[in-house]
Amino acid sequence: MKKAVAPLLLVVLALVGVPYGQAEPQTSGPATLEKLADDFWNWRAKYAPFSGDDVNRIERLGGMRDWSHAAIDAHRKELAEFEARWKKIEGNGWPVPQQVDYRLIGSALARVRWELEINPRWKRDPTFYIEQTLTPVVEALTVPAPYDAARSREILTRIDNIPAILQQGEANLEKPPAPFASVAIQGLEGVRDRLHKMAASLRPATTLNEKELNGATEHAAEALEHFRARLQEQLPSLPKETALGRDAYLFFLKNVALLPYSPEELLAMGRQEWNRAVAFESYEQERNRSVPTLALAKDTESWIKDAVAKELSVREFLEKHGILSVPDWMQHYTLRPMPEYLHALEGFGETDDFTSASRLKENCVRYVDPPTGNLGYFWRATAQDARPITVHEGIPGHYFQLCLSWKHEDPIRRHYYDSGSNEGIGFYAEEMMLQAGLFDDPAPAGHTREIIYNFMRLRALRVEVDVKLALGQFTLEQAAKYLEQKVPMDPTTARQEAIAFSTGPGQAITYQIGKLQITEFLAAARMQQGEKFNLRAFHDFVWKNGNVPIALQRWEYLGEAGR
Repeated sequence: MKKAVAPLLLVVLALVGVPYGQAEPQTSGPATLEKLADDFWNWRAKYAPFSGDDVNRIERLGGMRDWSHAAIDAHRKELAEFEARWKKIEGNGWPVPQQVDYRLIGSALARVRWELEINPRWKRDPTFYIEQTLTPVVEALTVPAPYDAARSREILTRIDNIPAILQQGEANLEKPPAPFASVAIQGLEGVRDRLHKMAASLRPATTLNEKELNGATEHAAEALEHFRARLQEQLPSLPKETALGRDAYLFFLKNVALLPYSPEELLAMGRQEWNRAVAFESYEQERNRSVPTLALAKDTESWIKDAVAKELSVREFLEKHGILSVPDWMQHYTLRPMPEYLHALEGFGETDDFTSASRLKENCVRYVDPPTGNLGYFWRATAQDARPITVHEGIPGHYFQLCLSWKHEDPIRRHYYDSGSNEGIGFYAEEMMLQAGLFDDPAPAGHTREIIYNFMRLRALRVEVDVKLALGQFTLEQAAKYLEQKVPMDPTTARQEAIAFSTGPGQAITYQIGKLQITEFLAAARMQQGEKFNLRAFHDFVWKNGNVPIALQRWEYLGEAGR
């Protein structure tokens, strides 16, 4: 007798276009999928757009990038060929892990369709071209110096590429929304001076000569200033509407993120978690009413030294309490002083280096500015106690999860698909470690629990902001003000958050919704397995498969689907 299948599994199968039923005669086997995946990811390494995010970074082939109409048309044709190959594979009779791999490749293909057709930032968002010009330079500079000849040449190539990409951007953009143009204009203010400061401090760390680096930098500055001036000229005539719309948003939820939720369900989930976070933060504030506040680190050197000790304590806590296995080969999450050349380009990309699949023997690096009262929301909290950011993006968070995934025996699971699992794990790790007792310190460190609950408020609000921006219920300015008032957070960080959510719908929900999926997954595993349930084994599976959407992880782990 065929085993009954949970209704949500039928939804997940339907979302990716896979019928459920008796296995049909196969026209291809798993080896065909593996070949498709290998071809696709090699193609993706050449042509994937750069992003200001850090979790989705990939190892790329060097050389010049092309965003001309001809190149985009070629990408459309190549994508259609990959989609046709994927649809011809009949894997519904395969073992569940291989069916999961099939769905992963479907998600990856849908993301490219999203980028090219559904949310075509290349023709509606000027900030996209900042991400294709300055972000690649930032990304190259996050790898610790000094830079050998090959890395130096790639840095120069990325600077040299800036004028051509901006020229292509001018040709591609079709009446972009005025708020997006305003963001690009503001972001490029003073860019010439910033590039000159970058070049002056960078050259000694490279093998480049001063003339070639300065020449490339000057041409890039001229092109960026011209791009900014053209946007300023066009701004009065540009449309005000930024929303992508419900149909496009649903495409992302169903086909890329593989989330079986409506926008209204997402809003309800976010509101409930915001209420919970506000209540818990209130309890904690009352508990700490007579406790001295957390002081900022006195200087960068002591901050870095303290972060080293606390990262080691987190690793020890994970092992001691049977929460998660920490392999001996795992390197460390570290803080470093912000180099001047990277400081000059802050805001054009995340200033950290999670390493990569070929650099697993290197430490992860997060660059920090000196600990002063001028730090933004996250970094002020980190200068008070480095553990929250270590837990979220270091160990056991992003760096830890990415390294485990990069070593996965299944090559298809080594790649990024959607942030729902990655950011869900990072956010889940924060409260998991709080509930397990990591932050049960004597005063004044008890205030760190307040930091965790305030982070929870932000992640819950992100759901509402993301959904309402996508559906046109918030303007960019309304979203920024909402975050500023209800987290609360500084105006600069609030605006940066709103900009990111407005131009990239679907990412901001990933923290909260991914976390909720993991907690429901854990509850289902605990109830199904009873006394046999092992928390460490559960977490080891989730982290190792941290690139796989949680609904698919649950199907594989429990033999059933669920939210």
